[in-house]
Amino acid sequence: MSEFEKVYQQLSKIAASRDLREALRRASRSYIESFFSKTKKVENLRKVVRAIKEFSIEHLENLVKTTIEVMENKGISVYFAKSSEEALKIFDKIIPGGSLVVKAKSLTSEEISLNEFLLKKGCKVIETDVGEFIVQHLRSRPMHITAPAIHVKREEVAKLLEELTGEKIPAGPQVLVKKIRNILRSKYLNADVGITGANVIDAETGSIFLIENEGNIRLVSSLSRIHVVLAGVEKIVPLLDDAFQVCKVIWRYAGYEMPSYLSIISGLSKTGDIEKNVVVGAQGPKELHVILLDNGRINLSRDPVFKEALYCLRCGACMYFCPIYRVLAGYFGYKYMGGIGAVWTTHIAGGVDKAAPLVYLCTLCERCKEICPLNIDVPRMILKARQMLAQENKVPFEAFLTRKYIASMGAPYRR
Repeated sequence: MSEFEKVYQQLSKIAASRDLREALRRASRSYIESFFSKTKKVENLRKVVRAIKEFSIEHLENLVKTTIEVMENKGISVYFAKSSEEALKIFDKIIPGGSLVVKAKSLTSEEISLNEFLLKKGCKVIETDVGEFIVQHLRSRPMHITAPAIHVKREEVAKLLEELTGEKIPAGPQVLVKKIRNILRSKYLNADVGITGANVIDAETGSIFLIENEGNIRLVSSLSRIHVVLAGVEKIVPLLDDAFQVCKVIWRYAGYEMPSYLSIISGLSKTGDIEKNVVVGAQGPKELHVILLDNGRINLSRDPVFKEALYCLRCGACMYFCPIYRVLAGYFGYKYMGGIGAVWTTHIAGGVDKAAPLVYLCTLCERCKEICPLNIDVPRMILKARQMLAQENKVPFEAFLTRKYIASMGAPYRR
């Protein structure tokens, strides 16, 4: 049996799961019902943000250099990590073994397998996003960019929390969230290190933008002694105003008119309240570290077709409309999900072998392109990825059969 056959057999079993289908149906219905009314208000802004991202990726190397200089001038400890391995070495130097680490949701940390690394180092790692908390304790993996536990029904969450607490817990979302809040509260207060990602970083001021609704990111980034930001270099835009424009589009397409919180971190905490003398280190972390991760992004930015993958804002809208994702959830993916995730798997997180089954799952229906706020042409990139695979003789046998049937019978299937 080929690797393709093994993967497709596993996916066939997953697709038959009633629980998965029901969980996806519930989540998708809630999102899609309000999608068009929320996104209509930023229709014109989409083109503006597309232009911002095009310019940013075209000038990525210069923006990285500028950002590093600006951050260093502010007293931020900033690092450029060429690869996942370099990023982990930096984390190794920053975080003492045995630390209690609280984390905000970050697919970039999944990309470099950060949790596994920290656990081997003897650290205790606590995911603080509600969805990530659920996924972590189920020993599963994130299944959506903004809703990691989209594949888990509320009844399963209640069962999980009963196992964790020993209490009988009703399967109501409000009760479940309150219970998770109570479990996490002491973790924030006792944490040694807080790790976050970044939604956007502007090169003009070196500010880090963090969009959220739960409030966990504010606690993670402000209560720990050490705050570490891990961000892909594609998150950098030229100007402070550019970052605000990008944020507006992100939260609308993530399903919110306005998020509960927008944090902008521009350096260590400081005060000038005593005779206007500025003293650094008022109430926030004692240390702020920013790791800017390349891991193939700069090289990808030079490709005339694949560079478009770096425009992705991580809003997750495309997945709710993708016919394959709505059956398989994040199993249509590796570290990153969906059609755009297949492209990222090819070049950034996983490699050609991991990506091969994914690029042939895509139907090329173009729904993702239609829904995407930046009109990213994922189908075009999928087709080019298939060309790459064909050149390396990594085409599934089923694809050859389909071509044969079309040539001989005018249809993709035997009759």
